[in-house]
Amino acid sequence: MRRQFAVISIAVLAAIAIIALFYPPILWSLLLVGPIIAVGVHDYVQTSHAVLRNFPVIGHLRYLLEELRPEIQQYFIELETEGMPFSRDQRSVVYQRAKNVRDTIPFGTQKDVYEVGYEWINHSMQPLHLAERDLRVMVGGPDCTQPYSASLLNISAMSFGSLSANAVQALSQGAQLGGFAHNTGEGGISPYHLAGGGDLIWQIGTGYFGCRRPDGSFDPEKFAQNAAQEQVKMIEVKLSQGAKPGHGGILPAAKLTPEIAAIRGVPLGADVISPPGHSAFDTPLGLLAFVAELRRLAGGKPVGFKLCVGNRHEFLAVCKAMVESNITPDFITVDGGEGGTGAAPMEFANHVGSPLVEGLIFVHNALVGFDLRERVRIIAVGKVTTGFGMIKRLALGADLCYAARGMMLALGCIQAMRCNTNRCPVGVATQDAHLRQGLVVAEKYMRVANFHRQTIRGVLELLGAMGLEDPADLTPWHVVRRVSATEVKPYAQVYRFLPRGALLQPPYPPDFQPYMGLASAQAFAPRALPRA
Repeated sequence: MRRQFAVISIAVLAAIAIIALFYPPILWSLLLVGPIIAVGVHDYVQTSHAVLRNFPVIGHLRYLLEELRPEIQQYFIELETEGMPFSRDQRSVVYQRAKNVRDTIPFGTQKDVYEVGYEWINHSMQPLHLAERDLRVMVGGPDCTQPYSASLLNISAMSFGSLSANAVQALSQGAQLGGFAHNTGEGGISPYHLAGGGDLIWQIGTGYFGCRRPDGSFDPEKFAQNAAQEQVKMIEVKLSQGAKPGHGGILPAAKLTPEIAAIRGVPLGADVISPPGHSAFDTPLGLLAFVAELRRLAGGKPVGFKLCVGNRHEFLAVCKAMVESNITPDFITVDGGEGGTGAAPMEFANHVGSPLVEGLIFVHNALVGFDLRERVRIIAVGKVTTGFGMIKRLALGADLCYAARGMMLALGCIQAMRCNTNRCPVGVATQDAHLRQGLVVAEKYMRVANFHRQTIRGVLELLGAMGLEDPADLTPWHVVRRVSATEVKPYAQVYRFLPRGALLQPPYPPDFQPYMGLASAQAFAPRALPRA
């Protein structure tokens, strides 16, 4: 559409100019039409706004609606937040930080502080000023020979295919500039991940894209070749994801190009739906053996797995297998059932999988209970967009965080909710050649780096206000929640946290007792849970 508009506009302007030489009244038409064409040409060549590049002139209607105040804008806020993943306030914070503009607000808190569920941190009477610095965590257990110093905030898994080539390259280039890592998603390592130059966390899903035999099984030789690349810093085995736990990844046929099909090793013309489970293992001990084999093939780089917590006895079975085999992953990524940017069936998106807070606390408790916590890092992912959001997750047991939607918003995503249609109007989640050109890598990668830097700065400022020097000092006592109209409690009293070694021998804590009886290192089963 952009190219058609430019060609038509230039042709119309030239025709009017020529006719005006012979018929002066046309000059009046030129005065009326000329400015519109000039605006269209300007929209076409500017690089800051993908909506205007892809939809010259008419794209200004979006920005006009955003400026309407107060009644009409409030209507749109209410309309959008009804079914949108992020509220307008959340999106505004990301946009402001990505563009390096002021993100302060007047007239105090925008929240109802007496609403049940309101959360805050308590400041210190002796606050600190923490100089801006990079916050990093070393990832790598006792069997890892190439540990990775990871940023406290990294880009969550989003595949090339789900995202456009321009979006992937901008994310990777932003990660390279800001010194943080970019998770490839299960779609494999693309040329655009490598062109950006950022550190990569290579995700291996059930389709084994990038290390796949023709029959769809895991190919160790292809894996070793890709894992040896310098940019690949860690490997993540995806067991499940928050968008659709228990369901394989989905790439609609409309977004499957010959290039993507070649990278993934799949045929054209049909939806690419990964199997719901892995074929390389089928028991907890098998999962850990697979992790150990990947670590060996990768030359000792950190290897972990990602999951949205489901049946609790199954994760406890994995913990039992860790104790029995003495094999531990270097990290575990906990995704929330509310997370995920990928296409998903509605029932899965809304009603399958533990939310992040419950899943994160459970995984942390399980590792502490089996005395494994010091060997395994925990990465939290699920709607992380602010420093306070990171503080909460770190206080609950996470070591570092991923962000997906926040990074997409930094790229210019407007949540048009067309990710699975190949018609993303801003070029983020589309393979349409005309639409994706609206996203200019040279402009957007800076915004990705800005968002990361400003969010880490927010963490430092909050830590300083709390009188803390380091994120490692955070505990569940530092975050407070209103649990009723007249009562507030710190996380330490809202949630249960196990003492070290509490699950190594009976009697087990009452809320873990039923699951511990079902958990076995030899099998993820039983499939049937007790009726009472």
